[in-house]
Amino acid sequence: MDGLPGRSGFARDKCGVAGIAAPEGIAPALYQMLRAVQHRGQESAGIATYDDGLQTIKGMGLVENVFQAKELERLTGKVGLGHTRYSTTGSSRLENAHPVCVSSAEGSIALGHNGDIVNSDQIRASLQESGWAFITENDSEVIVRLFANQLSKADSPVAAMRSVMGEIVGAYSLVLLVGDKLLAVRDPRGIKPLALGKLPDTYNPAGTPASEDGYGGGYVVASETVAIEALGGKVVRDVEPGEIVEITPTMIASHRGRPSEELAHCMFEYVYFSRADSVIDGREVYDVRVRLGEQLAKEAPVEADVVVPVPDSGRSHALGFARGGGLPMAEGLMKNRYVHRTFIMPDQEDRASGVRIKLNPVKSIVEGKRVVLVDDSIVRGTTMNRLVEMLREAGAQEVHVRIGCPPIKAPCYLGIDMNTREELIAADKSMDEIRDVVGADSLAYVSIDGLDIAIDKEGDSLCKGCLTGRYPVPVPGEVHRKQQTLF
Repeated sequence: MDGLPGRSGFARDKCGVAGIAAPEGIAPALYQMLRAVQHRGQESAGIATYDDGLQTIKGMGLVENVFQAKELERLTGKVGLGHTRYSTTGSSRLENAHPVCVSSAEGSIALGHNGDIVNSDQIRASLQESGWAFITENDSEVIVRLFANQLSKADSPVAAMRSVMGEIVGAYSLVLLVGDKLLAVRDPRGIKPLALGKLPDTYNPAGTPASEDGYGGGYVVASETVAIEALGGKVVRDVEPGEIVEITPTMIASHRGRPSEELAHCMFEYVYFSRADSVIDGREVYDVRVRLGEQLAKEAPVEADVVVPVPDSGRSHALGFARGGGLPMAEGLMKNRYVHRTFIMPDQEDRASGVRIKLNPVKSIVEGKRVVLVDDSIVRGTTMNRLVEMLREAGAQEVHVRIGCPPIKAPCYLGIDMNTREELIAADKSMDEIRDVVGADSLAYVSIDGLDIAIDKEGDSLCKGCLTGRYPVPVPGEVHRKQQTLF
């Protein structure tokens, strides 16, 4: 994944959320779930549980550094939620870390949010004019304060959330603690992933008799299925777009939140952000990425000696390209496993300096060879340029770049850290100009039609705003995908 510069002031969230309801062991389970979705955010992490009051631990850094065993012991109760953050609204500071917690007339509320609320600035300004005060910069606090306000008027947390969903516009997968109740919510377009699962009987050792299927230990919800499987759990289904789910240790209850609108699943979850072993809305991410590579080989074949993936983001795409093109694949770039994902580092300086620390060429694989370098995407081009240079320095005769995502030409307003066209190399450059910037002998991206074929979703059910400049929600100054023109 090619990096782009960090942003000051305005940013958005692309994070990981997890929730659990079980008789025992919820804090250690949440810790394991957050480890499983650590790739979704490395800036901060937090856990909140409820046991006659809200208990919270959160801090800056990786999950393993934020939580210690003795601290987890004090997070008791039967319901809880966790969050890993990659800042996209609100800067990278502890006060913006999740869970976001507030007090209300109905008790304490904790919120974990993955996504971005397009109209949060307008809502915040309106509430501030009415005398409301905000502690953080992030849009998640807008959601939780709206919810607390509605909770005082509604007859249930579900009814309060329905009202909130009628006010906010954008992408959101939410997990909330409302006293001893756990709610999971997905936006009506299903932009962000959210999955439900069951825990094994070991999480309910006092339960008699044992469940028929061995999964009577409680229920979990998470951004990705891998977090459920990390606990030995069983994935039940995805939270449906527009659905509100009440979760307790013994049951889940589904409620219609807002009528489901046209779907707009984030294509970038399939291309890059989710773990390859996750399943999103019925599609295995690994399979999608291999299919993208195969499609790319059909669309942009090249005479070459070896296919080299950019680890780890381009590995599945490269395997598909190698299969589709009848070429051998080899690990021509070796990754330092102790360096984390550069795209979600907050500053471009960190990303740029991390490239050579993170990756190093294997000379015996690339020397004298015509190399096809395959990655999932290019955003700014600086990282790809450095990788091409490294392969040439290692003796590559030719370097052909193939990308498993169409050119990213427009900002993302729904949760990926790409919000100005100036940061995007494909926004104002031709294919030949991009090839020259990255220094490749040839360059090709998979087409948008090829992307649709690989993901294989019904109709126009993907959000491709960053590829087309046409968005599934109204964004000031941008084109809604139902519009013909901006004006």
